[in-house]
Amino acid sequence: MTKADIIETVSGSCGFSKKESSELVECVFSLIKGCLESGEDLKISGFGKFEVKQKNSRRGRNPQTGETLEISARRILSFKPSQLLKDAVNNA
Repeated sequence: MTKADIIETVSGSCGFSKKESSELVECVFSLIKGCLESGEDLKISGFGKFEVKQKNSRRGRNPQTGETLEISARRILSFKPSQLLKDAVNNA
């Protein structure tokens, strides 16, 4: 499913025009992106939890040359689905 499919579904099921649906979907995605960029966790009841985690720098190795290198510290995004979502996926 693409963003265009989501906009089409919102337009059809909620009675909004395509322009209104597009603005609504873009607004929701913008809110989610802003929340995660600021480092906050995002929990959507019945869907799951998006969590921003910090990874420390570490030593790594280039598998082709065997050369050791430093992998820089970074933030990663993880998602943990809710039990309701897990059940829905497994029973579909």
